[in-house]
Amino acid sequence: MKNVFLFAFLTLALVFSTEATAQKFSGLDKSPADIASFPASYRVSDKSVRVIYSRPQLKGRSLSELAPAGKVWRTGANECAEITFYKDVTVGGTAVKAGTYSMFTIPGEKEWTVILNSNLNQWGAYSYDSAADVARVSAAASTDGESLEAFSIAFNDEGAMVMGWGTTRVSLPIGL
Repeated sequence: MKNVFLFAFLTLALVFSTEATAQKFSGLDKSPADIASFPASYRVSDKSVRVIYSRPQLKGRSLSELAPAGKVWRTGANECAEITFYKDVTVGGTAVKAGTYSMFTIPGEKEWTVILNSNLNQWGAYSYDSAADVARVSAAASTDGESLEAFSIAFNDEGAMVMGWGTTRVSLPIGL
């Protein structure tokens, strides 16, 4: 009987003596992460390419302020974008082995240079090292009537990667 009272006493003591602490969660990221893949399948075994990137927003600023022409850009926000090829491909006509690469771009008026780099987990383009470049290819730049507030990446039906921000569209052919 003593054990029953002791157990009840300890249980009540624990219930009334512990403080409930709430987990603190941060708010939404200003440039949320996103993923684009081709083909658009939920099964990893079906994918040929996947891009993980963050989506900065214009918020009244110009594209040229945020991604200046002629300068290496991380292709998004926060950590630089990473692209994974699940099989050997050609990117803008250049052979690229299956693997994961950091993706940088150099914006231009008529074309952008897309850079695949073997150094992963880079924050921004601050530590970009051209000695680790695997490929540098040109991608055609054009304009569109629809303006995109948030930087976006998608794949068209042929597997070309299309980057869009503001009215700028950049198309990079990927041979799968």
